[in-house]
Amino acid sequence: MSSCADIQAFFDEATHTVSYLVSDPQTRQAAIIDPVLDYDHAGGQASTISADRILAAARARDLRIAWILETHAHADHLSAAPYLKEQTGAPVAIGEHIRDVQKIFRARFNLDDVSGDGSEFDRLFHDGDTFELGALLIEVLHTPGHTPACVSYRIGNAVFVGDTLFMPDYGTARTDFPGGDARTLYRSIRRLLALPPHTRLFMCHDYRTPGRSAYEWESSVARQRRDNVHVRDGVSAEAFAQMRRQRDASLPAPTLLLPAIQVNIRAGRLPEAESNGVRYLKIPISLATRQA
Repeated sequence: MSSCADIQAFFDEATHTVSYLVSDPQTRQAAIIDPVLDYDHAGGQASTISADRILAAARARDLRIAWILETHAHADHLSAAPYLKEQTGAPVAIGEHIRDVQKIFRARFNLDDVSGDGSEFDRLFHDGDTFELGALLIEVLHTPGHTPACVSYRIGNAVFVGDTLFMPDYGTARTDFPGGDARTLYRSIRRLLALPPHTRLFMCHDYRTPGRSAYEWESSVARQRRDNVHVRDGVSAEAFAQMRRQRDASLPAPTLLLPAIQVNIRAGRLPEAESNGVRYLKIPISLATRQA
């Protein structure tokens, strides 16, 4: 099996999300990782501009899309997986613990149409699973903590880490979503950082910290171990968990949290249209009252 993949990144500045087109140069088979559906929350309008950019790049290089891979059910953007599946016929895959996430949010949003068994997706991966992309072998690493369902995809010396890690100057993912856990995230990160030092790590997001002029999304195990502001070598699990609890308490909810979760636990599918032909997303409301 080959171990060297061609990697092309697509950055969506509106959601600070990086999607990837990963291909085998021998067979020209390709996978799309974490695709974005463009969505204007204020106007309720969605479009496929970002997904079409990836498809155009694939066509220009004569690539055949064989997989659509999600690292987790994202809370900051809607997935374009169903559209890409429609255009390419490729299956949509995610980690098996999406079942846990579905059950959590099916109850919170009262979504009777969400299965809870992950059947909205074409394949559910277990930790340690391997599958082929042409002559490339992809290994699935279960890396929970940000969510229970997070996985990373290892292809040779490249690992696509989802939201588990950010660039070293920004740190790590939040753990205050339902099912998240700081100590679990710490263990997942240490698992990734136990890989060979030259291993390339590809982020799903970048927020360009003050002082940095350009967005970045590729790091390495060695760089993360040396420079990550949250979890570099020498930071204990207890210190990390305390830092995350304090930091998470100060973070606002992601702008697209409510629509994104409802769509992404359905494998990116929008809710079915109602009798008037319109699709609707739910917005849970809690009323805070001032005590006399």
